Amino acid sequence: MRAVIVKQPGDANQLYLGEYETPVPTGTQVLVKVKCFALNRMDIVQRQGFYPPPPGASPLLGVEVSGVIESVGENVTDFKVGDQVFGLMPGGGYAEYALLEQSLTMLKPEKLTFEEAAAIPETWFTAYQALFFVANLKKGQDVLIHAGASGVGIAAIQLAKEAGAGRIFVTVGSDDKVKFCEQLGATKGINYKTEKWDEVILKETGNRGVDIIIDFIGKDYWAQNMNAIALDGKMVILAFMSGAIVDKVDIGPILRKRITVQGSNLRARTVEYQAELRCAIYNNAVLKHFGKDDGVLKVFVDKVFNWEDIVECHKYLESNQSMGKVVVKVTENQ
Repeated sequence: MRAVIVKQPGDANQLYLGEYETPVPTGTQVLVKVKCFALNRMDIVQRQGFYPPPPGASPLLGVEVSGVIESVGENVTDFKVGDQVFGLMPGGGYAEYALLEQSLTMLKPEKLTFEEAAAIPETWFTAYQALFFVANLKKGQDVLIHAGASGVGIAAIQLAKEAGAGRIFVTVGSDDKVKFCEQLGATKGINYKTEKWDEVILKETGNRGVDIIIDFIGKDYWAQNMNAIALDGKMVILAFMSGAIVDKVDIGPILRKRITVQGSNLRARTVEYQAELRCAIYNNAVLKHFGKDDGVLKVFVDKVFNWEDIVECHKYLESNQSMGKVVVKVTENQ
């Protein structure tokens, strides 16, 4: 089969379309003929050589796909050949064929395109996990979501709004993204390039701060996060895009404010844990809203590339221009 190969760890120019052995489903796996896959920040880090896939996973990039089931393992009971599906995997998505565990596979509703379906698993699983499994969001609580116009940020804004969060604050890097997030449901978007976002939040909340912070940034935002979080607040760390080492850390606020700081990831979790998320998202988002196209929750695809343009696609994601998911179509051999 054809697949996107990383020539050697490095920049986007190391990516090329090559040949790779077609996987064979066993046990409870299904083999999907891939229509689309979506990009994630972890793909960039893995391409650079800093994020190896979990043991036993495909070394190919890609953790979310949509497509049509080509064949199934001997113990598969929930799906059949020809089903249109989408789902999450630990690796191998940048290919003509990819393996999914049946417990992480979802039937694609007719109202969802293959492009939209591929954009759901990683971001919506991650956002739901952070807000409800980890932070235990309750109705009326105030939330701060960093990287508000990212795939996870967009999902988190909508999920928090539907759950009855009080005020939803987001940080973004442009005024256009501020408007986009506020139209999506954020109470207030803050351009971190022009405003001191922690001071804005304290002003908006009467110096109280927010109950929950969802952070992807790490080092550069640590002090401001400590300033903007409320008494008994929870901060969920999902990434550290600015770095993981914080100089001259003042841990005083953690004690004084009784702050809970918890890291969370998804790719390294057990299949059983991920399957719980799959059920939550499939029932509460896909069937309840996406499949009905009721407008309550929306999938935002920023741009669609053909996989022959995978180098340009990665460069585009790295440019931080996107508002929503970047999706790639797997085209037939010419």
